[in-house]
Amino acid sequence: MTIPSLKLGFIGLGIMGAPMAGHLLKAGHTLFVHTRSKVPPELVDGGATLCTSAQGVAERADIIFLMLPDTPDVEKVLFSDSGVASGLTKGKGKTVVDCSSIDPIATKAFAAKIRVLGCDYLDAPVSGGEVGAKAASLTIMVGAEQAAFDRVKPLFELMGKNITLVGGVGDGQVCKVANQIIVALNIAAVSEALVFASKAGADPAKVRQALMGGFAASRILEVHGERMIKRTFAPGFRIALHQKDLNLALQGARSLGVALPQTANAAQLMQTCSALGFGQQDHSALVKALEAMAQHPVAPDT
Repeated sequence: MTIPSLKLGFIGLGIMGAPMAGHLLKAGHTLFVHTRSKVPPELVDGGATLCTSAQGVAERADIIFLMLPDTPDVEKVLFSDSGVASGLTKGKGKTVVDCSSIDPIATKAFAAKIRVLGCDYLDAPVSGGEVGAKAASLTIMVGAEQAAFDRVKPLFELMGKNITLVGGVGDGQVCKVANQIIVALNIAAVSEALVFASKAGADPAKVRQALMGGFAASRILEVHGERMIKRTFAPGFRIALHQKDLNLALQGARSLGVALPQTANAAQLMQTCSALGFGQQDHSALVKALEAMAQHPVAPDT
């Protein structure tokens, strides 16, 4: 499907935001960007226009994407004096798409404020990490009205493969929290299995190879199991960010009266990693908490 060239904005050009923005630019769209850090040179070379504020992006673009670390960051970018809301002219029918992973309740409040300005708001958190962002294979979980989703979907298809309208605004964030629960528990399970195997004297690489052929096979065992064995913990998705997501899950559980005991355990393992100084490493480094308790690494650090 050919998409006519659109005026797009992208705010937040980190590990995942930069490649996501790059896919929009390569598709021939006009791109206005803003970020706290230096804009990646490939975006500048590709023709992206750097704006000095989020307001500047919103004034120039018709659809504005956000990819930010946490709920307060999104609130600041949207509603500070030079924020997105300041650049949304009432009646222009612009659209804000938040791809960050943040609090579902706050998301609904943000959306209500943006809708007062006559603009649409979609929450569209993503899963797939740096690898998925670079490969344009992200899973995108969307909360929105059907018409707004249909309008933005061709742009989502430039960045992801599995794109689902989960429900109304906020439901995308609920889905992402559920995703992060599953991912964290799987990382913890793979970590325990490999620590056990290595401590028992088996070759963890061979154990992983064998398990990949059976019912225990998973994407986490494939990708993060390899990271644990090869000791490659450069961040695709940082422990600190996954901690934030699990805290959202536990906060939501308290408000709903739901018990999430395994999620709480995974959150404590990540907290242990942060206390040990590993918070900025990839979330597969959760294994280091279990290694510290066992006083035995899955494999030697290289």
